[in-house]
Amino acid sequence: MTAQIGYFSLVAAMLVGIYATVMPIVGLKLKRKDIIVSGERAAISVAGLMLASTGALLYAFLSRDFSIKYVYEYSNRALSTIYTISSWWAGNQGSLLMWAVFLSIYAAIAILLNRHKNRDMMPYVTTILSALILFFTALIVFMANPFVKMPYIPADGQGLNPMLHNPGMYMHPPATYLGYVGFAIPFAFAMAALLSGKLGDMWIRTTRRWAIWGWFWLTVGNLVGAWWAYYTLGWGGFWGWDPVESASFMPWLVGTAYLHSVMIQEKKGMLKIWNMALITITFSLTIYGTLITRSGIINSVHTFSQSGLGPYLMFMLLSVMFLGFGLILYRLPMLKTENELDSIVSRESAFLFNNLILLGIAFMVLWGVTFPFISEVVTGNKITVGPPFYNQMAVPLGLALLFLMGFCPLIAWRRASVANLQRNFIYPLSSAFAGFFVLELIGIRKPWAIAAFVLVIFVVSTIILEFYRGTKARHKMTDEDILTAFINLIWRNKRRYGGYIVHIGIVLIFVAIAGGPFKTEKNVTLNKGAATTIGDYKIVYNQPIQWQDKEKTVLAASMTVFKDGKKETNVTPRKELYSQEQQPWTRVAIKSNLKEDLYIILTGVEQNGTAGFKIIINPLMEWMWIAGFVITFGTIIAYWPDPAEKRRLAMVYARQGALDEG
Repeated sequence: MTAQIGYFSLVAAMLVGIYATVMPIVGLKLKRKDIIVSGERAAISVAGLMLASTGALLYAFLSRDFSIKYVYEYSNRALSTIYTISSWWAGNQGSLLMWAVFLSIYAAIAILLNRHKNRDMMPYVTTILSALILFFTALIVFMANPFVKMPYIPADGQGLNPMLHNPGMYMHPPATYLGYVGFAIPFAFAMAALLSGKLGDMWIRTTRRWAIWGWFWLTVGNLVGAWWAYYTLGWGGFWGWDPVESASFMPWLVGTAYLHSVMIQEKKGMLKIWNMALITITFSLTIYGTLITRSGIINSVHTFSQSGLGPYLMFMLLSVMFLGFGLILYRLPMLKTENELDSIVSRESAFLFNNLILLGIAFMVLWGVTFPFISEVVTGNKITVGPPFYNQMAVPLGLALLFLMGFCPLIAWRRASVANLQRNFIYPLSSAFAGFFVLELIGIRKPWAIAAFVLVIFVVSTIILEFYRGTKARHKMTDEDILTAFINLIWRNKRRYGGYIVHIGIVLIFVAIAGGPFKTEKNVTLNKGAATTIGDYKIVYNQPIQWQDKEKTVLAASMTVFKDGKKETNVTPRKELYSQEQQPWTRVAIKSNLKEDLYIILTGVEQNGTAGFKIIINPLMEWMWIAGFVITFGTIIAYWPDPAEKRRLAMVYARQGALDEG
């Protein structure tokens, strides 16, 4: 019965989705508001049907209904509840269902929030979003049905891939998909603005929080994915330029450019074509990411099955790009900028350079991901692009981006004067030069690392200066005490100062990356009771340990870590053999502090108890994970509703309504 309910809900969602796709445009052509509203209600109903289908699948997992093939393939009775729920998105069928249900919920919320505003655009928005949902629903129904029945009822399932037995499993995929799907709303409104001819900044203001929401979850998805790789894959790093890692990084890059670029259109009426192109590229890259992840066209630690979904997802990708860029070309005369760039030394120019660098990094990553397929078509051999290519290109571009993070807030709009440059740059540049001399004194000699640390100091000084000046001005203007003035400054300018806090989080990521050149590692084989040293650490291998539970057999090494002659902790790096899959997996032992991570991998244990280890010291890694919390805090502030902004929007909507009536 569960399978029938789930599949019926999917089919019903597909049929209702056809109505929701067609009727808003029919109502628009016939000038029948009731037909438009009926289409919107149908789109909302699709969300309810998709939730019903998802609920049926989750119930099947939790009730161990192995008569459903998808449940049988991705779970078993030994799985804990949290991993049983996570099995929903372990395979193609469930992950596509997650894409569709997230999109249907987003669409329903967007329609409900705009039921009394943006009425010229909403028929197009509803049609575009419904068409996207319809595509994924039809793909699930005809190509990736998660409710296919087994020919018999097995006693137990095959279980979850050992790599997925990690907290990252229940955080990374949903976060990434929330980010992917989040950009569908700004894309739909952008296309609606092009179709309706409403090419002001209303579509941007309406979808600003949607864009922040999508960007935030993509950020979380990338960071949790890096953490997962670091703690689970056992290769000693957090980023290997794996194609699937890169697939979620590319829309993040272009989405970041979009979030910065729209501010120029809001303030100066510029970059209209840029913004349309950037949101089209961002959403196209989310489809491309889904194509890479779930089509089986690449070999990656992130892919677990082959499928025939590639041609259909490629069709969707090309359709999105054709729609977006076709409409941009169609409306090109109406997208001309209202103002010209006054000076190359201005904040507008800095934002433009910021966009170009972000797009340059995205194109570099896209080329690296796509080149193996191109080489296979042209030469018959798949030539893989490795990390050295990415690092060689990304490092200088990343440093340029870091510089602009500090440069943009200091420079004036329109045209910066010499006096403006002297007044704003003296303290950040002085701090950066002082930092450079300190780095020289303590013996830092790696050129790229020195450049990164100096720029980090420059950017942080810039942000501190912005907070200081704003607080000082508010203190003088309102007679508030310094702390109150500081808090109110942030709270009354959430978008600006929340953004600065996010920038601090990005700076911390650069700090963690800059520690990479100082990484040290050692491969060693130890007898029981023997010790080895690396850096300031002495590590004693005590003995091997073995135990078994209902899921797996575990072979571990008991080790004691000393630092500067004092005992720090006990660690147990281990290998796990999962009984159902008969597949071994490495679990590393990590001891972290703000300075460095001690990272120990058990490579093997002999019959006599002798064990092999790979031991790594990763400097500054903890700052990568701290950055995630800082970015989250800053995003919450920037996202938080602002009464003043709400009043301004209400006035714009009222004015828009009066113009429409006139």
